[in-house]
Amino acid sequence: MASSTPTPSSPKALAVLTALLAVYVVWGSTYLGIRIALDHGMPPLLVISGLRFVVAGAVMFAVLRLKGVAAPTRAQWKTLAVMGALLLGLGNGLVVLAETTVSSGLAAVAVASMPVWMGLFGMLRGQRATHGEWLGIVLGFAGVVWLNAGGTLTGSPMGLLYLLLSPLAWAFGSVWSRGRDLPSPFMAAAAQMLCGGVLLVVAGMLHGERINAWPRWEGVLAVAYLAMFGSVVAFTAYVWLLQHVRPALAASYAYVNPVIAVALGAWLAHERFTVQDLGAMALILAGVVVINLARLRTR
Repeated sequence: MASSTPTPSSPKALAVLTALLAVYVVWGSTYLGIRIALDHGMPPLLVISGLRFVVAGAVMFAVLRLKGVAAPTRAQWKTLAVMGALLLGLGNGLVVLAETTVSSGLAAVAVASMPVWMGLFGMLRGQRATHGEWLGIVLGFAGVVWLNAGGTLTGSPMGLLYLLLSPLAWAFGSVWSRGRDLPSPFMAAAAQMLCGGVLLVVAGMLHGERINAWPRWEGVLAVAYLAMFGSVVAFTAYVWLLQHVRPALAASYAYVNPVIAVALGAWLAHERFTVQDLGAMALILAGVVVINLARLRTR
């Protein structure tokens, strides 16, 4: 994907497939990576979200500038700062905070509702919804209500709140970014990580987070994985998809990530899920699938 940048009007099929696989598989595993980092004493906002994005963004920005890629203009920096605050500051930061009290699998299930919110925000911007899209939205909302009212999340009020706000912020930022003046996809990703990472570091310090001792190597490796694969690889792929394919296809990772996250959480972290949790996940994913099928049929 990095060696050949397809044109916006006709992206190469291989590049699209590679980007989708990166977003599907890597992001599905980052929920467990966050859990491992938290379990080994890494501060949530300061390091797992903030420092991770600052380092990843700085390295990527420097490499791109050395290759001659133009830096964002002043106007583009403003747009990228808003996107970084929404997608990373709120979208990612709240997930990490939620995982301090909620399992990695449940966090992924809650975030799976993002395309439902994206559909609603799209309608607010004037996009008319078909009957199929409305059906998917209703199914998705029913799953969200079931997860929040009848599942394990009821035992963690703050985790519940964080996981309601996170997909809202991510969906709004994704829809808001469409049609904006942005630099190349990779530079856009690097700049967003820098803006969002700085914001998260400041939020972590204001939250009272500090590194008082040398962290355990398991936590360091987990954060390194999140920075390299979760940030540089998968987030860059997502930004590229937003600029080259339909929003519905870019958002399709949401019904793959929860399955991967739940499976990894049960296998490696011995997480347990109730019938209500799994039923809510099935309903949310059904809603997301119906929304995307309805959009494909319309097109």
